[in-house]
Amino acid sequence: MAVDFDIEELLDNIYNAFTPMPLPAGDSKYVECREVRGDVEILQDLGKSIRRSRELTCQLYSGYRGTGKTTELLRLKDDLEKKNCFVVYFAADVEDISTQDVQYADILLACTRHLLAHLKQANSKPIADWLSDRLQDLKDLLLTDIKLDKPLTIELQIQQFAKLTTAIRTEPTQRQKIREKVEPHTETLIKALNEFIADAQQKLPNGKTQLVIIADNLDRIVPIFRDNGRSNHEEIFLDRHEQLKALNCHIVYTVPISMIYSRWATDLKDNYGIPKVLPSVMVLYRDGSRYEAGITKLKETIKRRIEPYTDLDLETQIFESKEVLEQLCRMSGGYMRDLIQLAQEAINRTDQLPISAKAVQRAIAEVREVYQRAVEENQWQTLAQVHKTKEIGNDNLHRSLLFSRCLLEYRYLNQKGEKYTWYDVHPLIWELPKFQDALKQSDDT
Repeated sequence: MAVDFDIEELLDNIYNAFTPMPLPAGDSKYVECREVRGDVEILQDLGKSIRRSRELTCQLYSGYRGTGKTTELLRLKDDLEKKNCFVVYFAADVEDISTQDVQYADILLACTRHLLAHLKQANSKPIADWLSDRLQDLKDLLLTDIKLDKPLTIELQIQQFAKLTTAIRTEPTQRQKIREKVEPHTETLIKALNEFIADAQQKLPNGKTQLVIIADNLDRIVPIFRDNGRSNHEEIFLDRHEQLKALNCHIVYTVPISMIYSRWATDLKDNYGIPKVLPSVMVLYRDGSRYEAGITKLKETIKRRIEPYTDLDLETQIFESKEVLEQLCRMSGGYMRDLIQLAQEAINRTDQLPISAKAVQRAIAEVREVYQRAVEENQWQTLAQVHKTKEIGNDNLHRSLLFSRCLLEYRYLNQKGEKYTWYDVHPLIWELPKFQDALKQSDDT
């Protein structure tokens, strides 16, 4: 009984070690993957621009949802704070926006709320004055009991902006009404915010010299196409780029990966600088041959999650064999969220160690079924074409497949320093009958 109890406890521990959550800066489970991601490194790619630039920067950061962007942004936050920056980081989709329906005003209100909450030492009267002018229009929507003839303290301001962003995120019937009241006054809110920021810059604590905003999870905004063919992504990041850049501090916004690979790529570059993308970990070369370094990094990622709980050998005692472990890594496609979820699903189908080939195959089948449901009928031929050419087209169909993670991006830096970007279908899709049929049809044409 004691052995069974110990094994059950160990399985519980390692199951929970694979909960798909971002890692805080400095976490021992973090694995540095720069060399297998085409030399992408956030501290250099974004951090140096912030620290070196004599002008304020507004940068875009992108990648697949679940590829590790938040973990990297938390590393950036920690590094900047160690280098005399004061960083206001927030995950916009947690408290401030509904990713199913976002407009620019929602993002501005979220920035305001978090700046107030992090910089309570600054003079917030400009924002209080702006809010007082708006509350008369908004009080019925917010059901507020604020006495408008009394000064709005910074705590009351934070409370009211929190009510606004919460209503926008959770109450569809109120969302548009609030926007209609706020939208005509966004320019005056930016002006008030910049007065607040100017005062805050003089009062940053502990010798901090630069203010940085990191607005995370905006990459999760679901694309919505208007009757004129334009998307909400374009309305936010292109039509409103001047306002997004207007706050007088350094800013990092995450942006949907489908926006990066669009006909607007050069406009994004001109407006924000070159967007930085976190690709998947490369597990195969473009020709389909095995990429040993990438597989090794994924195995290390799994080991780091397990080693706080046991010193059992990963390839012979945790997993049934090296081949079983490597199959799990390959099937993830180097996409970190799937690597973590495949491992957790395999553990969940295990009562005794080692994790068997059957448990891993069941985990693969479960996640593969999800991807099958994600592919629409008109997309199978497109997937087959990308699998053959390793290239994507500049159209909404390919962008949709990138957004859904059915297509993955890889980057490779060779020994000469030459960088290659290529794309492939997620390996979990490869064995699906409809994909195999699409491959045969493409061979016949």
